[in-house]
Amino acid sequence: MYLFRDPRSLFRAILLCFCGLSLVFPGATLAASSSLAAPGADEELTERLRGASAVLAVPTDIGVQELLATALSDYHTLVQVLYDGGYFSPEVHIHIDGREAASIQPLYPPRSITKVAITVKPGPRFTFGTALVTPLPDPSEVDIPEEFSTGEPAGTAAIRDASHAGLRAWRHAGHAKVALQDQDITANHAQARIDATLRLSPGPQLRFGQLQQTGETAVNPEAIRRIAGFPTGEVYHPEHLAKVGTRLRRTGTFSAVSLTEAQQANPDGTLDFTANFEDLPQRRLTFGAELSSSDGLELTGTWMHRNLFGNAEKLRFETRLSGIGGASDLDGRISLRLDRPATLGPDDNTYYLLEVERLDEEHYKATRGLGAIGVRRVFSDTLFAEGSIGFESILAEDVFGKRRFKYIEGNLRAEKDARNNRVSATDGYYLDARFLPFIGIDGSKSGAQIKLDGRIYYALGSTDSVVLAGRLQLGSVIGPALSEASPAMLFFSGGAGSVRGQEYQSLGVPVPGGIAGGKGYLALSTEIRGKVTDKISLVGFYDLGLVDENSFVSGSSQRHAGAGLGIRYDVAGIGPLRLDLAYPVEGGSSDGLQFYIGIGQAF
Repeated sequence: MYLFRDPRSLFRAILLCFCGLSLVFPGATLAASSSLAAPGADEELTERLRGASAVLAVPTDIGVQELLATALSDYHTLVQVLYDGGYFSPEVHIHIDGREAASIQPLYPPRSITKVAITVKPGPRFTFGTALVTPLPDPSEVDIPEEFSTGEPAGTAAIRDASHAGLRAWRHAGHAKVALQDQDITANHAQARIDATLRLSPGPQLRFGQLQQTGETAVNPEAIRRIAGFPTGEVYHPEHLAKVGTRLRRTGTFSAVSLTEAQQANPDGTLDFTANFEDLPQRRLTFGAELSSSDGLELTGTWMHRNLFGNAEKLRFETRLSGIGGASDLDGRISLRLDRPATLGPDDNTYYLLEVERLDEEHYKATRGLGAIGVRRVFSDTLFAEGSIGFESILAEDVFGKRRFKYIEGNLRAEKDARNNRVSATDGYYLDARFLPFIGIDGSKSGAQIKLDGRIYYALGSTDSVVLAGRLQLGSVIGPALSEASPAMLFFSGGAGSVRGQEYQSLGVPVPGGIAGGKGYLALSTEIRGKVTDKISLVGFYDLGLVDENSFVSGSSQRHAGAGLGIRYDVAGIGPLRLDLAYPVEGGSSDGLQFYIGIGQAF
C-alpha cells in the first residue's frame, strides 16, 4: 500500500532515475493492459481520474522504461485531481503486475509488463473551515469565488482562484506590484476540514511611467507612441495596459507585441514598461475564388503594403473579376484604400478610398467611380464604426434607359462581431448596419440607402457537433422613384449571397419593358450544420428572398425561395471548403439545380 500526502519530491527523484535509465537501457516494447478503479468515488470524479491518467492513454507497444515513467507521473497527476476536488486523504495504488510501481527499484526494472492496475480511494471530501483572503482593497467589490467560503467543499482550485481574485482586485486598484506574501493552509483529517488563510502584500499604488521600445521594427518611435496611447501619469490599471497592446496589434504591422513591466517602480511612484516588437513582412498577396453554376467563377486578389511611410500605414489594393463562364458578361472591380492609424486619437484612423467598378448584370449595366475620405473609430475588439464622405459617378443602362448619376454621398457603417470564430462560427452573432445618404447633382435625385446584415449562431449540446445558423438581410432605398434611382443602388435577389437555388439576381420588380431592381429587400437564410467527422460536416439550408418596388417589403412583394444540401471539409489555417447543391422551391427558375463552391461558410 502507498499512502500519499505530497508525492512530488519522491515522484521527481524516481522519474529522473528512470529517464536516465531509458537512455542507457532501451526498453523492449510490450503489450500491456491497463485499468482504473475508484471505489467510493462518484461517476463524475471517476471520469475525471480516467481522463487525467496518462497510463490509460499510452499506446499498447510502449517500452518498459516509458511505461514505468508514465505510471510514476500518474501518482502526482491523480493526487492533484483529487486535491482539486477536495479529497485530501487519498490513497493511490498503481500496481504493475501486482507490484506497487513506486516500490520498483530503478536499477532493476522488470523485463516485461503485462498489466497495470490503478486503484484510487479518494477518502472523505473536505470542506472549508477558515477561508480568508486578506487584506483586500474593498471586500464588497472583490469577486472572491463562492466556492472559497466556510462550509463549501474544499479544493486547491478554489484556493488558487481566490488568490488570483485578490491579486486581480489590488491590481485593478492600481497596485501593480501586489504579491502573495504567504499562505497558511492546514488540513484537519479527523474533521475533514481545510483552514486556508491567504495574506497579500499590496505594495504602493502606482502610476504609469514611460513606454520604452525594444526589438527590430521599421515603424517610427513617435508613431508607436501615438498609436499606443500609453497613459503616462494615470493610475495603473491592467485594462489600460491591455488597450495599449490591442491598439498596436490591430495595425496589422507587427507579428508580435509584448509589454513587460519594470522590476522596480520609480522613486516618484511611476512604473515603466518595455514594448518589444517583431514586424510582419511588409507586403502580402492573397487570392480567393468562388464558383457557382449560374453566377460563374469569381476571382479575387489583394495586395497589401504594411508600414508604407514608416508610420504603420496600410495600403490595400483589391481586385475582383466575376461572371467568368456565367450567364452575364464579366464584372470587374478595382479598389485602393490607404489607412493611417491614430491620426485623430489612438482609437481613430483616417482612410482614403478610390474605387472603380464595371457591372454587367442580368438586368442592367453600370460603370461607377468613387472617391472618398473617412474616419474609423474602434470601440472594442468586437465593435467599430466608420463614416466617410465622397463623390460617386455612375453611368448606367437598364430598363429605363441610359443615364448618368452623380452623387455627393456619405457612408456611415457600424459593425459588431461577437462570433466565436469568424471563419466557421458555432456561437455568437454578427451585425453590420450601413446608412448611405446621397445628394444628387446635375439632375440626379437625392435620398438614402439603408442596409442591414444580421447573423446568429447556436450550438446544440456541449460538443458543437450540431449548429443552427440564421441570417437576415434588409435593404431599403428612400427618396427617388424607381426610375430615378441608380440601378447599382437598387436590390435584386438570387444567387450565392442571397437565395441559393435561384439564378443570380433573377428576382426584381416587373416594369414595362423588363425587370428593374427593387427599393425594398429582405432575405432570410437558415442552416443546420452537423459534424460527421472532425473534418467533414453536412449542411441543410433554406433561403427566402423578397423584393418590392416600394422602400419596404410586404405580403405582396415579389418572392422566391431555394433549399438544398451542402458539405464542408475543414482545412486547418484556411477554413471549411464549401460545396452547396440547391434547387428552387418557390418562384420560377429555368436553370434547375444550382451548385456553389467556395472557401468558408456561406455566412
